[in-house]
Amino acid sequence: MQIGVVGKPNTGKSTFFSASTLIDVEMQNYPFTTIEPNKGTGFVRVECVDKEFDVKCNPRTGSCVKGIRFVPVELIDVAGLVPGASEGKGLGNKFLDDLRKADVLIHVIDLSGGTNEKGETVEKGSYDPAKDIEFLEKEIDAWFLGIIKKNWNKFARIPVKEKNKKLETMAQNLSGIGANKIQIDKAVSKLNLWEKKFSDWNEENFEEFASAVREESKPIIIAANKADISSKEALEKLKEKFPEKIIIACSSISELTLKKAAKEKSLEYISGEKEFKKLKELNEKQEKGLNYIKENVLEKFGSTGVQDILDKAVFELLDYIAIFPGGVKKLADEHGNILSDCFLMPFGSTVLDFAFKLHTDIGEGFIRAVDVKTKQMVGKEHQLKNRDVIEIIFKKK
Repeated sequence: MQIGVVGKPNTGKSTFFSASTLIDVEMQNYPFTTIEPNKGTGFVRVECVDKEFDVKCNPRTGSCVKGIRFVPVELIDVAGLVPGASEGKGLGNKFLDDLRKADVLIHVIDLSGGTNEKGETVEKGSYDPAKDIEFLEKEIDAWFLGIIKKNWNKFARIPVKEKNKKLETMAQNLSGIGANKIQIDKAVSKLNLWEKKFSDWNEENFEEFASAVREESKPIIIAANKADISSKEALEKLKEKFPEKIIIACSSISELTLKKAAKEKSLEYISGEKEFKKLKELNEKQEKGLNYIKENVLEKFGSTGVQDILDKAVFELLDYIAIFPGGVKKLADEHGNILSDCFLMPFGSTVLDFAFKLHTDIGEGFIRAVDVKTKQMVGKEHQLKNRDVIEIIFKKK
């Protein structure tokens, strides 16, 4: 799974990435600071299952803090996007190509209205951030449309009547947009275009399909950044204009500050929480900074918003679930680590899907599985639920 962090320059996009990954990247107050994409590991929160078994887990990756499992996900921070990117303006072609493999996008905008359409600093409140939400979708739609139309003639006149073969042909020729067969099928079905010959699609069909397949393959959550210098009214105004979108207020710089202080053992802070605890005496400047975060971010919005955005991107937009491998008689792996792994899988995944997720040999040698919580035997087509613990019995090669 890959999460793309996107937005125009100077909105705090790279700060959001650093706050999520604790990777230091260049952050300056001018456009196109990010040229090459930054890649790193962020984490989503899952309620751990260890308490249900009265054990203490030992994660192989990520961590578990006070019963909350932090499961790793890949983030990519790409070059800032400006209007006209789909035509190659700014670093548009590079930006869009870098996003091809992303499963979901976090669109970082400047809620304070202090950054114009070119990514330049302007007077706070002088720019409407709603314009950014609209332009980013239009640019990605235009990028998709260009790829679709460029490749359409390669297969439009192929005399294929069966839907599955049509779908296979489309997926092969439209790989450049990063959409799979399921997503393409949903987009075409939504527009009732399966009954229409490829060669008969008109301009309106192309545009509607580009937008539909973008919605399916690149769902977007809005990170309304710089919320600490914005008003709640600005946030509500955006939510009223885009009621169908998930828009969350955040302060990336506040999250980054708290995480760095926690890393230095100056305070205790769990990402996503609304409180922190000081562990040692701080100087006047540090105290002032923490009081500012407490009053203008945590008390105002309930959290910095960064963790909430990551969690909702994975568990609401992508509709993923968390699955733990384990055994009825033994929850530890071969190294003695208890409940060492937690895997993120799409909703609707089966036990067999999970077996293949663990290893190809396990999937191919699958015999049966056990729901460790209930100790009940389950078949390969059994649909998994969030926080299931599953033991796979398989024939070794």
